[in-house]
Amino acid sequence: MRSTSAGLTALVATFPDQQLRLRHLGGVRWGLLASAITLALVGLATVHSASSELALDYLPKQALRIVLGLLAFGVAFSFDYQVLAKFAVPIYMAAMLLLVLVLLVGAEAGGARSWLRLGAAQLQPSDIAKLATILLLARYLAGINRRFVRIPQILTSCGITALPVFLVALERDLGGAAMFVPILVGMLLVGGVRWRVVVAGALLLLALGALVWNFATLDYQRARVRTFLSPGSDPLDAGYQLQQSKIAVGSGMLIGRGYMQGTQSQLRFLPARHTDFIFAVLAEEWGFVGVLVVLALFSSYIMNGFAVALRARDRTAILLVVGFISLVSFHVLYNTAMVVGLVPITGIPLPFLSYGGSFIVANFIAAGVILGIDFRRYVNR
Repeated sequence: MRSTSAGLTALVATFPDQQLRLRHLGGVRWGLLASAITLALVGLATVHSASSELALDYLPKQALRIVLGLLAFGVAFSFDYQVLAKFAVPIYMAAMLLLVLVLLVGAEAGGARSWLRLGAAQLQPSDIAKLATILLLARYLAGINRRFVRIPQILTSCGITALPVFLVALERDLGGAAMFVPILVGMLLVGGVRWRVVVAGALLLLALGALVWNFATLDYQRARVRTFLSPGSDPLDAGYQLQQSKIAVGSGMLIGRGYMQGTQSQLRFLPARHTDFIFAVLAEEWGFVGVLVVLALFSSYIMNGFAVALRARDRTAILLVVGFISLVSFHVLYNTAMVVGLVPITGIPLPFLSYGGSFIVANFIAAGVILGIDFRRYVNR
C-alpha cells in the first residue's frame, strides 16, 4: 500500500514538469517543420507529374519515403544534441566505412558509383556522411575557446572534411563531393576566421579546382562544363538536357501550363525530371508564381533555422544549425541555378522536392536536430 501511495505521489510530482515541457514545445520554431512538410508535399505532387508517363509511377515510393523522413524527424528531435555530439567520432567513422563500402560493392548510376543496394531499397551513404561531418565539425569547433580559429585548427577542420570529399570524389560524384565545401566554410566563418585567411582559402580552392579539372574529371564531366560555357555547342548531346530545362522554365511564364500539362515532362523531352531537374518541371507547370511560392518556403525554412541558431545556448548548437542550414541553402542555390544554366550541370538534387530516399530522410533528420536544439534551449539549463 505504501509503495502504491509513493508511486502515485511521484507520478503527480511529474505533472508540473510535463506541463512545462508542453509549454516549451509551443515556443519551438515549428515554421521550419511546416515549410519542410509543405515542400515535401509539393515535391510529391511534382514527382507524380514528372513520372506519370513512365512505366513506373514514383508517387507511392516517394510518399513512403516522406513518411520514413517524418519518423526519422521524430527520432532526431527526441535525441539530445549534446549526447549526439559525444558520439560524433564513432558516427563519423561509421559513415566513412559506408563510403568505403560503396567503392567496393556500390551500384553505379548516372556515371557515378554512389549507391548501396539493400534488397529492393537503395542507400546513398554520402548523404549520411554530410550529417556525420557536420556533427564532428560542430563538436571540434565548439571545443575551441577562442575568438578566432588558428591555422592548425582550420587545417584539422579541413582534414575532417577532406576525407569524405576524397571518398565521394572516388565514387565519381564530384557534385556530391563539392557539397561538403559550403558546410566547412559556413561553420568556420561562424567559428571565427580572420578575413585574410578567408581570402587565402578562396585562392587555394581555385588552385585545387584547376588541379581537379586537369587530373580528376572525366570526359562527360568536362563536356558538362563546356556546355555551360557554350550551351549551343552540342545541342543534341551534352547540351540537350540544359536546352530542354530552359525551354521548360521559360514556357511556364507567369502562372504555368497547369498541373500535369507541361510538354517537356509529359512528352519526356526533359531527362532526370523527377530528380535533379524537378524544379524545371515545377516552373513549367506553375510558372513564375509557383517558383516564388517554393522559394518563399525555402526562405522560411532557412530563416527559421537562423532564428534557432541566434537563440541557441551553446557553440555546439549554433555550429550544428549553421552546418545544416549551409548544406540546404547551397543545395537550393546550386540546383535552381543549374536548371536555368547559370552553373554547370551536376547531380545536385533539390531538398525535400527531388525524388530520392536517403536524401529526403537526411533532410528530415537535419530538421529534427535543428528543432531539437530549439526545444532544448529551455530543457538544457
